[in-house]
Amino acid sequence: MTKTIRSLLVLAAVVCLAGAVGFAQSGGEATYKAKCQMCHGATGTPSAGMAKTMGIKPVSDPDIKKLTADQMFAAVKNGKGKMKPATGLTDAQIKDAVAFYRGLK
Repeated sequence: MTKTIRSLLVLAAVVCLAGAVGFAQSGGEATYKAKCQMCHGATGTPSAGMAKTMGIKPVSDPDIKKLTADQMFAAVKNGKGKMKPATGLTDAQIKDAVAFYRGLK
């Protein structure tokens, strides 16, 4: 009986820790990783091939730095250049992802 209770307590602790780790990631970060990272890179710097093929600039580029959050939101929502509009995202998710991207260095 004691082993069973101990095992259940350990299992409960593991589940709680796993949940806490999952919530540590911001909504914007999760959305960026799910929808943007494959083209824009994990750190906001696209791979050389992606940059050349799609014309993607890194987050550190002066042309990207001067874009406002509203301009980035519009690009994600409506598409821009070779970038197609993001689908399946709410306006709040787009705003959070843009905020996360703007915070990358």
